[in-house]
Amino acid sequence: MATTKTTRRKAVPGIDAATVAAIVGGSHGDPFAVLGLQEVDGKLVARCLIEGADEVEALTLEGKPAGTLAKLHDGGFFEGRLKIRKRQPLRYRARNAGGEWVVGDAYSFGPVLGPMDDYYIREGSHLRLFDRMGAHPIRHEGADGVHFAVWAPNARRVSVIGDFNAWDGRRHVMRLRRDTGIWEIFVPDIGAGATYKFELIGPSGDRLPLKADPFARASELRPKTASIVANWMDHDWGDKAHRDFWSRADARRQPITIYEVHAGSWRRRDGTEFLTWDEMAEQLIPYVVEMGFTHIEFLPVSEHPYDPSWGYQTTGLYAPSARFGPPEGFARFVDGAHRAGVGVILDWVPAHFPVDEHGLAHFDGTALYEHADPRQGFHPDWNTAIYNFGRQEVFSFLVNNALYWSEKFHIDGLRVDAVASMLYLDYSRKEGEWIANVHGGRENLEAIAFLQATNKAVYGSHPGTVTIAEESTSFPKVSAPVHEDGLGFGFKWNMGWMHDTLAYLARDPVHRKYHHNELTFGLLYAFSENFVLPLSHDEVVHGKGSMIAKMPGDGWQKFANLRAYYAFMWGYPGKKLLFMGQEFAQGAEWSEARSLDWHQLDIDAHRGVQALVRDLNHLYRAKPALHARDCEGEGFEWLLADDAETSVYAWLRKAPGATPVAVISNFTPAPREGYRVPLPHAGRWREILNSDAGVYGGSGVGNAGYVEARDEGGVAARMTLPPLATVWLEHEPD
Repeated sequence: MATTKTTRRKAVPGIDAATVAAIVGGSHGDPFAVLGLQEVDGKLVARCLIEGADEVEALTLEGKPAGTLAKLHDGGFFEGRLKIRKRQPLRYRARNAGGEWVVGDAYSFGPVLGPMDDYYIREGSHLRLFDRMGAHPIRHEGADGVHFAVWAPNARRVSVIGDFNAWDGRRHVMRLRRDTGIWEIFVPDIGAGATYKFELIGPSGDRLPLKADPFARASELRPKTASIVANWMDHDWGDKAHRDFWSRADARRQPITIYEVHAGSWRRRDGTEFLTWDEMAEQLIPYVVEMGFTHIEFLPVSEHPYDPSWGYQTTGLYAPSARFGPPEGFARFVDGAHRAGVGVILDWVPAHFPVDEHGLAHFDGTALYEHADPRQGFHPDWNTAIYNFGRQEVFSFLVNNALYWSEKFHIDGLRVDAVASMLYLDYSRKEGEWIANVHGGRENLEAIAFLQATNKAVYGSHPGTVTIAEESTSFPKVSAPVHEDGLGFGFKWNMGWMHDTLAYLARDPVHRKYHHNELTFGLLYAFSENFVLPLSHDEVVHGKGSMIAKMPGDGWQKFANLRAYYAFMWGYPGKKLLFMGQEFAQGAEWSEARSLDWHQLDIDAHRGVQALVRDLNHLYRAKPALHARDCEGEGFEWLLADDAETSVYAWLRKAPGATPVAVISNFTPAPREGYRVPLPHAGRWREILNSDAGVYGGSGVGNAGYVEARDEGGVAARMTLPPLATVWLEHEPD
């Protein structure tokens, strides 16, 4: 090809060499005032920066010639008067010795965000930020492209960079909306799948580490950290029946039994590779249905850089992790679960965030998402930052994220991690390491307001979605409505029940009579909140051992103790949660780095525990007495609370219009013949569950299917209590 000739001339009046140099050097404060279409002396002028070009011709979007531009700077700055009279977006045909190419002019397009966005964002009431912020493929002013928007009020310059501009921060410097501190730009002729980051110049003029998009809806697979432009979610949902049911239901009075899952280690392809969401749908959903669980709760599935964090140190709150495929795959999983009658709950982490340089920490060169003072902005337990809940934009970013998962992915609930650490300013801090609130107290008033606002938004916008607090203190009214001065959660994890019962079960049965109150104490507060009974991942990691390893005694006693405990738990008031692997008594402590030990189901004892959990779930769901008053005192009545000498407990579960169920636990290895159990009604009581049954791996001691209650100065049944076992009896009216 012949060498092209560079046209040079004096600048059109209105531009000077310093401005051109600033554009070429990437230091100009407002490129939209210089580049694109500008009016000079009543006529339209086009200016562009196309590095490597020798000649540039302006075109309309329809491809019609609009004018020839001259090169004013060797760095690729071009300018020229246009033939067109009307403002419109442009493209440029650029040429050099190597050929020609066409470039869309982002600076010739107007803004996408409008004054109403500014108004609601400033007010803090914008509840669809996820449709406006981040990266979205759109058609704008006649062209297809991607709109980018990011909040960075203290930055001197923000550019979007990616493969589409050779990762050059000079090419797509964004427009600052000064009222909100949001930078935006529409980049034509790119689409879904483009990788990108934001390049920021901080307030001191330093170039910051490249940042991933806080609102990114997809990300690269770690160790890469770029954001990916995602298509608008276009899934054909078939879960109307499921969502309609839960939107009308009172969740407190429904059976809820949750299977907690770490998506990366439930099962692996060939033992090493992560399953995709579609593969999980094929394997996990049928398993959960067969086992009788009503819900799957995933440890955080939002994007995170470090596998051993289990997702709790997330850098991409809006992006399902690339480990398991694209976001559409997660939508298909949730839809498949719903069609099978299974809800999906996500662990959600507004309590802290990691300080990886591509993440939110010092996002625009200042403490933007976090507090500047480490006494408020640094989390000593996890070496992470803490969100500044008092900052309106941060508040909205997080509330919108809670709504996003319900809106876009139809999730059924959020389990909010580490709520206690949010509620107290002195959490894990010594004297002098924290700052009191405006009243001189230790309560984090801003975090409380944030949690209340989140719960109001979720329950108000998406009826049927529940929120669950992991809260380990006695903070009042965690699961009370906001209008009653509560935090507004639907449920709270019963951490006290978990600690007390595990401490009791870990004791040798010979010593349990001295600690009888560890199992009775919980009933003093069992109905003060709407509780979930959690045996979670936290109990089987970091040297704590597996559930079966916590049980005392020889091999038979370990399995018997665990079966008795599970049947005790399913008969106890409160919704149920069991971490994966616990349902078949996995022997090893859980590790995120490998699959569960499914081969253990070849062993009768493990298979027996699995069969018990399956039957517990199905019975719990089938018997309203066991679930309809889980959260209300009228659903529970002690039958035997003080027989410490024999370590026997008995109570009644009941609900209006339901046949009552008696739960009797014997936590010693001694079978007890003719043991007197008070019951409310004379007549036959059918043994509907016995954790010592042979089918579960037990010794088969029982009551031949039923017991007879007689009035002998008080109605009671003389029955056999199997060793280390829990028995359920259901009254059969005459």
